[in-house]
Amino acid sequence: MLEDHQETFNLFRQVHDQYTIEKQKFQKEFNTLGEKVQEIIREYEAKLCQHSEKGQYAKYSHNLAEKFQEEVKKNFPLIDFIGVEVVTQAKPDPIDSLPRIRL
Repeated sequence: MLEDHQETFNLFRQVHDQYTIEKQKFQKEFNTLGEKVQEIIREYEAKLCQHSEKGQYAKYSHNLAEKFQEEVKKNFPLIDFIGVEVVTQAKPDPIDSLPRIRL
């Protein structure tokens, strides 16, 4: 998979590393390129596990799919954040944090 789509994965690795440092700045590029990478990963996972899920090796196929995803996460730990939008919260107003006197 990595060899067949080397250019795409190299680009994604660069964006992934930048996204690790500055999520806001690289979020759009990470999500756009990440969608392509997820499609490739799903395609190869299907090739690996799809036919054995229907037969007597369904449990083995499930475990194999989990191991495949674990290997992907070793290379790209933030792959689950594709499509997630990171929003920074505004700083709370200091007046709201003052204790209130109830009469």
